[in-house]
Amino acid sequence: MADSEPVVALLAGASGFVGTRVLDALLNAPELARVLAVTRRPLGREHPRLANRIVQFDHLERQLAGLKCQVAFCCLGARPGERDADEAIRRVDLGYTLAFARAAKAAGAARFVVFSAWGADVAAKRGYLRAKGELEQTLTGLGFGALDILQPGIVLGWPREMRATDLVRRAIMPLVNPFLVGPRTVHRGIPVATAAAAMLGTLRSGRRGPQRYAYEGICALAQLRPRRPPVLVPATS
Repeated sequence: MADSEPVVALLAGASGFVGTRVLDALLNAPELARVLAVTRRPLGREHPRLANRIVQFDHLERQLAGLKCQVAFCCLGARPGERDADEAIRRVDLGYTLAFARAAKAAGAARFVVFSAWGADVAAKRGYLRAKGELEQTLTGLGFGALDILQPGIVLGWPREMRATDLVRRAIMPLVNPFLVGPRTVHRGIPVATAAAAMLGTLRSGRRGPQRYAYEGICALAQLRPRRPPVLVPATS
């Protein structure tokens, strides 16, 4: 897209643990003219560049028909307490995410950005990583000009819902991080603010084709800054 073209972003999962921070990052991004946030329930916030689209995710593609965007960001994922349930993982992390990707493609998105997980593999023993592997494999076949897949080991922060094991892991991970070096760097915990900034950084990178980012790549993306002047949008638009 040309530097002078206003960029409209489509975001799914804007009310979640990571998605809330991604929405903040997008609304503060000078290169974006509009953010269309897709949620089940109203976000309850106002911003001159924010439009909140309420949908039923089982009918996502039909309900998003007719929208137009240049880039799409996906933060959908099963709740922490559901990540051991194959049905919830396959419905949300795989089914809803792919439906959103198809809707974004139909809306004209040239770039699709999604959270996966380090270790995602169609042959993985763990259902969560296997579903993420299937997701990555299917997304690469949808024909986006740019596909950015972020693969964090764990995103650090305090979601509203956590299993006891998640609580312990998030508490000790900052202490463990310095000891994860060399090939083990990919397992480091990434602060939620860094993960959110990295999502926006994919747009600023300008890279084309399918790209995968683990810990070091995600941190590098988070440092990228806008390459062009702010897009000015009237408060009444």
